[in-house]
Amino acid sequence: ILKPNMVLAGRKSGKVSSPEEVAEKTIKLFRQTVPAAVPGIAFLSGGQEDEEATANLNAINAIGPHPWKLTFSYGRALQAAPQKAWSGKASNVAAGQAAFTHRAHMNHLAALGKWKASLEQAA
Repeated sequence: ILKPNMVLAGRKSGKVSSPEEVAEKTIKLFRQTVPAAVPGIAFLSGGQEDEEATANLNAINAIGPHPWKLTFSYGRALQAAPQKAWSGKASNVAAGQAAFTHRAHMNHLAALGKWKASLEQAA
């Protein structure tokens, strides 16, 4: 399993890459450098907001098929929202669990290329 980052504009560039641009550049690079025999790629999501990382993963999978399974290694893209909802308070455990379930479902859909931004607001 390969654990790289997605191809994103550098922070100092002042540019925000669209999910489509991230997908195009990431897959172009991988097709040039990653053998099809690699079974899977689990993206590091650090440096991206959770919904941004989910949108980028979705765009990458939506332009498939690819010779590899593409998903997250589930860092920030899965944990940030639940940790914020929980905030270390016993009274927020249910909210943290609900946020975790939601993020896991959104990232599952993104791994299939079936995520839509409207699903974030529907939750």
